[in-house]
Amino acid sequence: MSINRIIVPLDVPTEKEAIALIEELPEIIWWKVGLELFVSCGHQILSVLKQRQKHIFLDLKFHDIPNTVAGACRIAAGLGVDLLTIHATAGRAALTAAQEAIREGAKATGQKPPRLIAITILTSLTSRDLAFDLKIPLELREYALQMSLLAQESDLDGAVCSPQEVEQLRKVCRDDFMLVCPGVRPSWAKLEDQKRSLTPAQAIKAGADYLVIGRPITTAADPKEALERICQEIEGD
Repeated sequence: MSINRIIVPLDVPTEKEAIALIEELPEIIWWKVGLELFVSCGHQILSVLKQRQKHIFLDLKFHDIPNTVAGACRIAAGLGVDLLTIHATAGRAALTAAQEAIREGAKATGQKPPRLIAITILTSLTSRDLAFDLKIPLELREYALQMSLLAQESDLDGAVCSPQEVEQLRKVCRDDFMLVCPGVRPSWAKLEDQKRSLTPAQAIKAGADYLVIGRPITTAADPKEALERICQEIEGD
C-alpha cells in the first residue's frame, strides 16, 4: 500500500500539536521526529508514538567527531526508534563508529537496532550552493552518489537523497540499500524551499523506498483529504 511508504514529519513545536496531528491521521504508520520537536519534547514524544504502535524516524542528522556520534547513536538505539540519520560528511570513521554503536546500544537494551541512514545533501541546496558556497567541485548528482557509496561502504542501511538523485542511486547501490526521499511534492502543491523535487508517483517510479511528505499534508485545510489525494496520485500513475 502506498500509504505505508509515506513518512509524515511532526514539524510542530509542541507535544500537544504533535498528538493532534497523529490523531488526525491515524492511518499513517511512519512519523518523523526532527530537531524542533525533539528539542521541545525529548523522549516523551517517542513514547507517545510507541504507545500508538507507530514507526519512528528520528531525524536528528548527527554530524560530529566519531566518539560523539557513537555515543549519541548508542543511546538512540535504546529508544526503540526505527530509523536514525547521520550526515555522510561526518566521514567514514564516524559512520562506522555510529553503526557499531547502534548494535551495541540495541543489544544492551534488548531493542531491535534502528536502521542508520546517511544524509547525502540537503534538498534545499542547489548545484550553485554546492559550487559557490560550499566550494565542492563535483556536480550535485555525483556528490550525492559519492556520499551514498561512502555510506554503503561503511555498512549503513541506506541514504537520504532528493528524488532527483534516487534513480541513479538505485542503479548503483545494492538492492537492500534503503533510499528515503524528502522534498517530494504532489503535482498540486507549492515547492516552497525544496529545490530538487519530484511528485510522489515520480519518486516511487524512480526507486524511492520511502517518501517524506510534510507541508502538502500537514498544512492543508484538510490533511486527511490531502493524504488521500497523494495516495491516489501514486497509485494512479
